[in-house]
Amino acid sequence: MLGFGLGLRSPHYDQVLNQQPTEVDWFEVITENFLAPGGRPRAILRQVREHYPIVLHGLSFNIGSDEAPDYAYLDKLRDLAREIEPAWISDHICWTGLHGHTSHDLLPISYNQETLSLVADKVSRIQDYLEQSVVLENPSMYLQFQSADMTEADFINALTKQTGCRLLLDVNNVYVSSFNLGLDPYREINAIAPESVQQFHLAGHTHNTTHIIDTHDHPVSDPVWALYQHACQRFGKTATLLERDDDIPEMTELIKELDHARQLQARALQELS
Repeated sequence: MLGFGLGLRSPHYDQVLNQQPTEVDWFEVITENFLAPGGRPRAILRQVREHYPIVLHGLSFNIGSDEAPDYAYLDKLRDLAREIEPAWISDHICWTGLHGHTSHDLLPISYNQETLSLVADKVSRIQDYLEQSVVLENPSMYLQFQSADMTEADFINALTKQTGCRLLLDVNNVYVSSFNLGLDPYREINAIAPESVQQFHLAGHTHNTTHIIDTHDHPVSDPVWALYQHACQRFGKTATLLERDDDIPEMTELIKELDHARQLQARALQELS
């Protein structure tokens, strides 16, 4: 188990390289920011990799579209993975564009058998091309499809079973989706197969009274911390990553949140023993 990590963001590059904070066990990076073979970002990533495990977290698998995988993208990803040797490669259960046009967003899919067959086939093709299993993240949801006839958990459980991929369980996304769709987040967590979970994500959100948006620009909220502790009780010792993508504070503030996650997981595991 990797332990407790942070998303590596440019404001913290120098601090990570110069101080190598021991409170951080590993770093996750946005894959697309490091695909170019030259330049400062790739050089920095190589240096960070000398001291920390790295996870590649991408935005471009586009597994919910009915198009073939983007093999040009996968070639670049495969080259990066061979150089960096990440602990694993992750992406999202969503679609991002069609016919060469990208939405620059993570768009939801309808949870039904037809979509499952399409997504499972595409995930299998991606895994075969990369020659490794991938890890996929549950999205934040803001609407439900009339064509959906499966719950998110049933869809994910079937997908992981059929393809051998694993789940990046974003606890904040579970909370956001549950609030927006009128679901019980604890029931959603309990419905996920324990053997499927590879990693947790924690992040902040923006609460707009009637709905919540997954913005990654606030500290983790108290309800999400409580849900995280419950997830730790259900899934056990699991690698945990804290995301912050806007209004990024000093690393010391993120490390405080990371320490809180560490304490909550330890408490949850102690209650299990």
